[in-house]
Amino acid sequence: MKAIVQDRYGPPEVLRLAEIAKPMLKDDDVLVRVRAAAIHSGDYFGVRGAPVVVRLFIGFPKPKKDYVVGADAAGHVEAVGRNVTRFQPGDEVFGEPGGACAEYVCAGEDKFAHKPAGITFEQAASVPVSALAALQGLRDAGKVQPGQKVLVNGASGGVGTFAVQIAKALGANVTGVCSTRNVEMVRAIGADHVIDYTQEDFTQGGPRYDLILDNVANRPSSVCRRALTPRGTLLPNSGHAGMGYIIKAFVTSLFVRQQGRPFVSTPKTEDLVTLKDLIESGKVAPVIDRTYPLPETPEAFRYLGEGHARGKVVITV
Repeated sequence: MKAIVQDRYGPPEVLRLAEIAKPMLKDDDVLVRVRAAAIHSGDYFGVRGAPVVVRLFIGFPKPKKDYVVGADAAGHVEAVGRNVTRFQPGDEVFGEPGGACAEYVCAGEDKFAHKPAGITFEQAASVPVSALAALQGLRDAGKVQPGQKVLVNGASGGVGTFAVQIAKALGANVTGVCSTRNVEMVRAIGADHVIDYTQEDFTQGGPRYDLILDNVANRPSSVCRRALTPRGTLLPNSGHAGMGYIIKAFVTSLFVRQQGRPFVSTPKTEDLVTLKDLIESGKVAPVIDRTYPLPETPEAFRYLGEGHARGKVVITV
């Protein structure tokens, strides 16, 4: 099968299109013919091999043989293992199986859910990692309640676009922070208020928030906490921050009540189903910036690395 593999760490040029063996189906696995994949910041860090901790999962000192990039995928079930009960050949699915930038991917059935009805494979592929981060951050780590004021810093990115919509679905009053060119888009996906950071600093006076989801980590935590209510929480998204920021935030959380601990989302079938329901009910809609065919995956990573993507970057297979 054709796949985008990584032989070493470095810039996107280390990625190459290769012909590798089709994955072997095990008893608990689902084999999926991939129609679309999506990439996110964690994938980009993996290509660079920095921070070094990512190499514990990909390989050290270099990636594992025939390591295929990409976490999120959507496609048709090709075959199922003898122990699989939730899927059958022909089902349309989406999930976070890893090795997604390839014609086929194989993973445990717990990595997938049935694709939401009424959306494309490209839209479905854009959901898992980023939307799970938004859902688990807001609902579980942030414990958002109806009527609370939530600010999403970095509201136009992959996690941010989902966070604005999920916070609204949870009943919050939502403020999104983004650049000038993204103001109308963030307003269109449901933000009650939008702050253009080139014109206004949300930490300097103004409203106070019950929760700030920080997807940018572009200023000290102590500065961001100025915009909180006395019982508010600053929640850093670990997927968008350097190790120094994460460690400092974790240590500070032991002593400062307003400092939330950095969180890392985890793939859960029940949460994929929750996202499926939110999408089918019209409360959440994926936002896609650009799509690239599989051979142009290195260019997709180059664009993602520039840090200005509006929503998600998707690979068609």
